[in-house]
Amino acid sequence: MPYALICGDARLSKAYPTEADVWKLARESGLVVDAASEEAKPAPRPVLDNDYEIRPCPADPDEDPARNKDEAERLAKRELQFMR
Repeated sequence: MPYALICGDARLSKAYPTEADVWKLARESGLVVDAASEEAKPAPRPVLDNDYEIRPCPADPDEDPARNKDEAERLAKRELQFMR
């Protein structure tokens, strides 16, 4: 099952093949903040800003999560080229 960025009942992102793919895109978009570590855990854990969540979701009928991932990676590389 693909994953997406969710707020409440609304899907805010395209569907991606894995939860890790959505975390990566959320970090690149500035939506991830570090929370204070819990006593039982040695390091802070990342959390999403603004009550966003990453959850499994069905892809739209005309949507391909693998293609969404490839497109996001191409755009990220293109942005890096412009920043140089």
